[in-house]
Amino acid sequence: MAILAFDIGGTTVKYGTWSNETLTDKGNFKTPKTWEEMKGKLVQIKEAVEVKHSLEGIGFSAPGAVNQEARQIEGVSAVRYLHFFPIYDELETLFGLPVSFENDANSAGLAEVWKGAARHNDNVIFVVVGTGIGGAVIVDKKVQQGKHLFGGGFGFMLLNERQTFSEIGTAVSMSRRYAKRMGIPADDIDGKTVFQLANQGDTIAKEEVDAFFFYLTMGLYNLAYAFDPEKIVIGGGISSMDGILDRIDLEFDALFNRLEHSPFRPVIETCEFKNDANLIGAVYNFIQKNKE
Repeated sequence: MAILAFDIGGTTVKYGTWSNETLTDKGNFKTPKTWEEMKGKLVQIKEAVEVKHSLEGIGFSAPGAVNQEARQIEGVSAVRYLHFFPIYDELETLFGLPVSFENDANSAGLAEVWKGAARHNDNVIFVVVGTGIGGAVIVDKKVQQGKHLFGGGFGFMLLNERQTFSEIGTAVSMSRRYAKRMGIPADDIDGKTVFQLANQGDTIAKEEVDAFFFYLTMGLYNLAYAFDPEKIVIGGGISSMDGILDRIDLEFDALFNRLEHSPFRPVIETCEFKNDANLIGAVYNFIQKNKE
């Protein structure tokens, strides 16, 4: 038996088949403009997979706030037609198979506690550092969605009087600050370039890189003491940066030197899965929901 997984994104839908503990038959297609087009593509992929595999169900990673009790996707996202209708029921009728859904960041976190960097841990905070800050709260290897489905919405945390983690604790915000100080269009530079400029001795770039790591570490510190997880796993594009954990360690050294009381130092690692994380997490979510 196998599980088909889809990861719905704003521009691309990825898919793969979980069989014999491996993700196989991977592919992708451009995100359709309408729900009817989307259903057609999903059925097409499902029928092609069934030629090779006997499917027990289909797991989805999707944007938005997934309401497991109402069996629908709430909130907002770039794929507007996914929201606020009985999507579970419609797809289960369409496929003739059980389906499951989980938010994309939660799915990536589930992948890490199932097969990845936190596979030996039960209670984990997963932090996605991308355009903004997102993530997942995982307890006993299960996603904690929260009363308003905002569990893992770390980007809303205030890190100073006015600004949130998402506004000041990302490489994107770092590059925007640099562009503003240099008087250049924000679109003319990205985070990777600012890191390179800092390494080359650019004083302004170095100041903004220092600010980025200061705010990132402050956010991680707050999460560590708010949730006291076994481990914090960092995902998103920044997780592939060489030396990121060493730099965060240095920032924690400086932070602890400024504080009188810091009972423990959080364990922080980067994620193991990259492009396949949401698909693998969608599979694990399906397995969990069907065991229940």
